[in-house]
Amino acid sequence: MSYELPSPAKPLNIGTRGSPLALAQAYETRERLSKAFDLPLEAFAIVVIKTTGDKIIDRPLKEIGGKGLFTREIEDDMLFGKIDIAVHSMKDMPTVQPDGLLLDTYLTREDVRDAFISPRASGLADLAAGTVVGTSSLRRKAQLKLRRPDLEVVEFRGNLQTRLKKLNDGVAEATFLAMAGLNRLKMDEVPKSAIEVEDMLPAIAQGAIGIERRADDMRAADMLAAIHDGPTGQRLAAERSFLAKLDGSCETPIAGLSELDGNTMRLRGEVLRPDGSEAIGDDVTCAIEDGAAAGRAMAEKLLSQAGSAFFDWRQ
Repeated sequence: MSYELPSPAKPLNIGTRGSPLALAQAYETRERLSKAFDLPLEAFAIVVIKTTGDKIIDRPLKEIGGKGLFTREIEDDMLFGKIDIAVHSMKDMPTVQPDGLLLDTYLTREDVRDAFISPRASGLADLAAGTVVGTSSLRRKAQLKLRRPDLEVVEFRGNLQTRLKKLNDGVAEATFLAMAGLNRLKMDEVPKSAIEVEDMLPAIAQGAIGIERRADDMRAADMLAAIHDGPTGQRLAAERSFLAKLDGSCETPIAGLSELDGNTMRLRGEVLRPDGSEAIGDDVTCAIEDGAAAGRAMAEKLLSQAGSAFFDWRQ
């Protein structure tokens, strides 16, 4: 080993957002590194960084800049050497990283499903016409309007705890969260039911934690290799290539999921109009090593099927 391992006196600095879920993901990363190298937890310092997306919670993401809102300040601090690595929810990550940074480490993926959350209803079928449902996700809004156009959908920004408070305050009757977040925070008390992926295809990379580093930091590269989960990386390569070819911003409702079975991969993808009036999707099986190519090919097929008229709302 040609580099010095971190120590309590000279810790490796882990950058993260400050929400309870973001911190839980950073703590998981710290624990995995600690165990992998038999180091005390104090050899890894958690550095909380407030992003633009955390500061502006009363407007839809697409109005204020998209996915980079949750990463820009963190990545700037990493480029300036204030932190060594950064822990992200992969569904929030742009498909292209800034020059000088690499995103090539993934922890084992959690439950990919969405959770239906309501103190009184057990599922969408229980909601009467006109019921108010809150969500900040463009994908979930479109999928909801496609399946239940009789419901009223309102904007529901904020971290997990904020959205649960809004629900308890009666701002809406129901909302959606990721099962992965609820599991990581051990929030068993939340009145939830998992929505199977056949009923609501999840966001690209939902349930996955990614760890970003400087491209020239070989110490971080070697250390992160010890906690990287290969199968999760293979799945995300397919999903993120699908997303990148379609539209990597927060302006288009896109869903996708890759699953492994032996040496093969099943990839499903969906793109919707924001008003839920139309959706097109595909479902393919390929060799695992062909996942990224399959993602791009699926995106090209759906773009061809959709035609320019499908995206007239962008104008």
